[in-house]
Amino acid sequence: MMTDIYDKINELYDRRREIEMGGGDDKIEKQHEKGKLTARERIDLLVDEGTFVELNPFIEHRCTDFGLANKKGPGDGVVTGYGKINGRRVYLFSQDFTVFGGALGEMHAKKIANVMDLAAKTGAPVIGLNDSGGARIQEGVLSLDGYGHIFYRNAIYSGVIPQISVIMGPCAGGAVYSPAITDFVFMVEKTSQMFITGPKVIETVTGEKISAEDLGGARVHNTISGNAHFSGKSEEEVLMQVRKLLSYLPQNNREKPPAVAAPNDDDYRPDLADAVPFDAVRPYDVRKVIEQVVDADSFMEVQKDFAKNIVIGFARIKGEVVGLVCNQPKFMAGGLDIDSSDKAARFIRFCDSFNIPIITFEDVTGFFPGVKQEHGGIIRHGAKILYAYSEATVPKITVILRKAYGGAYVALNSKSIGADVVYAWPNAEVAVMGPEGAANIIFAQEIANSPDPQATRAQKIAEYRQKFANPYVAAKYGMIDDVIDPRETRIKLIQALDMLRDKHEERPKKKHGNIPL
Repeated sequence: MMTDIYDKINELYDRRREIEMGGGDDKIEKQHEKGKLTARERIDLLVDEGTFVELNPFIEHRCTDFGLANKKGPGDGVVTGYGKINGRRVYLFSQDFTVFGGALGEMHAKKIANVMDLAAKTGAPVIGLNDSGGARIQEGVLSLDGYGHIFYRNAIYSGVIPQISVIMGPCAGGAVYSPAITDFVFMVEKTSQMFITGPKVIETVTGEKISAEDLGGARVHNTISGNAHFSGKSEEEVLMQVRKLLSYLPQNNREKPPAVAAPNDDDYRPDLADAVPFDAVRPYDVRKVIEQVVDADSFMEVQKDFAKNIVIGFARIKGEVVGLVCNQPKFMAGGLDIDSSDKAARFIRFCDSFNIPIITFEDVTGFFPGVKQEHGGIIRHGAKILYAYSEATVPKITVILRKAYGGAYVALNSKSIGADVVYAWPNAEVAVMGPEGAANIIFAQEIANSPDPQATRAQKIAEYRQKFANPYVAAKYGMIDDVIDPRETRIKLIQALDMLRDKHEERPKKKHGNIPL
């Protein structure tokens, strides 16, 4: 009997169904028992309904060693393709733990590299949903070579298209370096881990005993290591966070971020007058200032549980996307240390790569002192902030809320390193150091020789504060563009952003700079 076209079409659909089943019902059930979704279920949740188009579904491995010759691996353990999120195109890959444990082999890597190349060519974000046992050992060096092709693209396309990694299961060994190069890393609490060497290897080599969760779980990377930027209690929650993040980002480095309709709110904010305590040593939460300045419910904080002495994130002001870098006096008096320097510098460079204006809310005592910080390289790490701000060519606006002391004042987007506009509130103190420390140094002999050292010290502190610890000396020399009423901060920022809308600034032609890493 002759085979007609309909038989071939039916065969096509049979093959597709087999691929869509991945490792089969039993392995899908085991995935669900772990509280995890399948690769395809994750894609369906992430992209707009009915928009996903799969690429290279029929690719399979070609390894014949170690018993793989007769083992089929539908899609070779990864689903790749493109779709839309909030109506805008994205490319993605989703590792399928039900096929070879999501382990990466030659053809698996080829699929991922192909989708990354398409994302770069067409100028759209790429999202990786990672759930893999690591390199496919049976394929030997071909697996390692596959990782290399992915790492290379992560690096070359950095700053060209947004790259997002979502860790939804194990991610170990060399596999962790791809997420580390991408712009943002999401993790799921309890079910995702990242580490170079697992608990068993660590115990064998060092004798230390630790669980996979305590070694590289979401809590660890979002609070201690800083390797992750967001976490959620469930896969569904995390995927919704990814959708939200993309709403702030342009498709590529040639576009501006997407604007939304501007709210009709009154931009005069009377509550800002009391948002920052007048007493320079009293702590407060800078998020209260942020809430008053940005559009309602628009602030999306990044790395909120890591290096809490600085707050970073995306928000909108009159519908326009901005990146915020803010000292947090609630922790470490808002001083800058090693971790907060890294956190801020990387975020500044991301914003600059993707045309997002940077607004800095400054209230800083200085770089954090201590032997541990000095020996840990605070000089090198602190220099990253200076480098990042100096290098950035997007609109850069600073608002000095209270303290701006020493080298930290210079580092946090001062006029001298390229700020376009610097505002200060009338209670701001812009000085080499705080009045107390300055008085102790400048008037040390006079205080010591005084019949009442305590009274003399208090007098000299007040004298220094009046003469130097205010915004008007810096304003007199053009280091501050204007001293503003705190209640008009949002109005002033709207005006400055509008004025800087068409800013264009070139840097000297070079291959690239050498940031102090």
